[in-house]
Amino acid sequence: MPVIRFPVIDPVATGANITRLRRERGFTVRDLQQFFGFEEPQAIYKWQRGQSLPNIDNLYALSALFQVSMNEILVSAHINTRFEQQASACCSKHILALFFQVQGVWQNFITA
Repeated sequence: MPVIRFPVIDPVATGANITRLRRERGFTVRDLQQFFGFEEPQAIYKWQRGQSLPNIDNLYALSALFQVSMNEILVSAHINTRFEQQASACCSKHILALFFQVQGVWQNFITA
């Protein structure tokens, strides 16, 4: 059985990275709250604790604010996935890739 290393985002490590970048640049949570126009800071605290991730628009805005690429904000984790030969014969590679992506993200949320 082949083993595939599938990259997924580690939400807890990414949250710690957001906190680090924010502090290094001298921003407070309140500064980010105002930057994003949020009424409350809960979303930012959730990002920092790894309870949720910024959506793509907010991630892009964070990268501009912190003056780093989006890849420098996200922290990747890899999972090893095994799949049966039968599955590859009956399913297209695109369907399998989507399945493994969803499975990996789900596993990260269960263990977090």
